[in-house]
This record gives sequence, structure tokens and C-alpha cells, in this order.
Amino acid sequence: MTTANKPSSVMPCSAAEPKRLGRWCCLLVALLASSVLCNAEAQRRSDARSAPDPELRTILVAAIADADSFEDRFDAEVWLTDMSRRLTRQVPDANERVAILKAVHRQATHADVPPELVLAVIDVESNFDRFAISSASALGLMQVMPFWVPQLGYHDKNELFKVDVNVLLGCRILKYYLDMEDGDLIQGLARYNGSVGQRHYADKVIERLRTKWFQH
Repeated sequence: MTTANKPSSVMPCSAAEPKRLGRWCCLLVALLASSVLCNAEAQRRSDARSAPDPELRTILVAAIADADSFEDRFDAEVWLTDMSRRLTRQVPDANERVAILKAVHRQATHADVPPELVLAVIDVESNFDRFAISSASALGLMQVMPFWVPQLGYHDKNELFKVDVNVLLGCRILKYYLDMEDGDLIQGLARYNGSVGQRHYADKVIERLRTKWFQH
């Protein structure tokens, strides 16, 4: 008795292959999309307002440890006199004004950031009010986030109201984000301010730098 040929349950290669390829393509697309989203999230959160960055923490700890060994010389008397004149309206007290300018010049120089840029950042961030507190809880002259207090071994967020501490941390944080953006001032400032993807803050700092602190 001849058995009738039954349809094969195995799909011919020519028909099955496109379906298998389709499934692999879908999986690959999903993996790539997930990777892009993760990278985008990491990029979005890598700014001075989001959370402590482990690499930045290492830099700050080292800077704090070396702070006592910094040479406290100030050779730029002309710079100090000129900048003091520009700052008189915002900081009328001469002693406080000189203390801020010396801290900025010293810490910016050690961080390899132009002191005038740091002055422009402070101008926009806090208007040179060393006790300033932002709506995001950032503190002091350079508006350093308080999550750094336990990360760096401080016991009280009031440490961030100290001129030397705040300016040291602010300069290093600013340098970190400028380096992250390969010196791109717009992007680096946006990361410092937590406004990645926008340029209103950077434009404001650069305008203040151009019209006030770099003005001759």
C-alpha cells in the first residue's frame, strides 16, 4: 500500500531563512536601541547637578588632600587691583573681596582654568553671595551641590559656604566638565550648570565674561 506523501513539517530553507533573519534583525535593533538609551541616560546624568560622579570624586579628593601644599603666593597685583575694582559694587567689604579674588586666582590657576572665566561663573551663579542657596539646593559662590559633603568627608554642608572650599571644588568641577567636552565652552558650562542640551546659561556666562571680566 502506497502511503501518500505528507507535507513536510520542515520549512524549506528558502522560506525559513528570511524569518530567522527577521528575528535576529529585530533582536539586534532592540539591543542597539537599549544601548543608545543607556548611553543617552548616562550622558544626561553626567552633569554637576545630578549625582556624584565617581571619577570626579577621585579628582576632588586629591585636590582637597593637596590643598595645604598649594603655594599661597599672589604675584598678579595688577590683576588683583583691576578685578577688585570691578567687584566693588557686589562685594563692598574690601577684605571679603580680596579673599574671594585670591581664592579664585589660586584655585583656578591650579585647576588650569582662566580665573576670569571662574569669576564670570560666580557672577552668574551666585552674584558673589557666598551664602547663596539655589532652588536646586546648590550652595555658595560656585553653587556646589550638597551631595558632595559626605562624599568628600565633610560633616556639615556649611563647609560649602567657606570661600576656599567652595572655590576649590567649583574650579575642579568646572575643569572636569570642560575636559569632558574637549574644551567646548558651551557644552562644558551646560554640564556644570546641569542644563545639557540648552545654551542659555552658557551664553549668559560668556556674555558676562566678555563684557565684564575680560574687558580692558
